[in-house]
Amino acid sequence: MFDVISVVGPIFIAVVFIVVISGFILIIVSSIKQRNKNNNSPKLSVPVQVVTKRSDTWGGSGDSSASTSYYVTFQVESGDRIELKLSGKEYGMIAEDDLGILTFQGTRFLSFERKH
Repeated sequence: MFDVISVVGPIFIAVVFIVVISGFILIIVSSIKQRNKNNNSPKLSVPVQVVTKRSDTWGGSGDSSASTSYYVTFQVESGDRIELKLSGKEYGMIAEDDLGILTFQGTRFLSFERKH
């Protein structure tokens, strides 16, 4: 007698495995492409105003610890805005409405020097 579950079960598990592995590969390739793009971008230093700050926290359920990403939106003189990811220490040293010189490379934050 033909048992559908004994045939479909292993196929389903194989498909899920392939999807998960493909997802990991896609994330790795995307990260490498972004890093290469940033490395090939010019380092720019521009006068900016800090428009807003935000953080994004995830995880922390069960036995896992929470992680937080920090973002700051800068506005250049033309009115264009750029949001960059910063470390917690860098994030803590910047306040909304600060004026200064932002140095960045592609989507990579390098530094912010506040004007006095």
